[in-house]
Amino acid sequence: QVQLVESGGGSVQAGGSLRLSCQTSLYNYSRYCMGWFRLAPGKERERVAIIDTDGGENYADSVKGRFTISRDNGKNMLYLQMNNLKPEDTAMYYCAAQWTYCYSDYFLWNYRGQGTQVTVSS
Repeated sequence: QVQLVESGGGSVQAGGSLRLSCQTSLYNYSRYCMGWFRLAPGKERERVAIIDTDGGENYADSVKGRFTISRDNGKNMLYLQMNNLKPEDTAMYYCAAQWTYCYSDYFLWNYRGQGTQVTVSS
């Protein structure tokens, strides 16, 4: 059974940093588009960042210049470095994997994790 397990969430003050990790059990991990999504109470789910099979990155406008997505294909790991965090970044963050293609719609992705909570206080 494929598993995606997020870690690294927590509570920080505005301006602080966190690094999220996602451990996967995916076979042929390098062939998957990987992404981070987030869901905050009262808001729509947002695709935060994706990294495709060629290492190409794409970010939501709300996090550009502050967040960096990366992957380690040798370890089947996905990361999200989050700097200069703001209270509006408070959300549950989910790791997701999709075979070869990066969809915009979270529910079209093949595999999704259980999430890790990030809380940013002002």
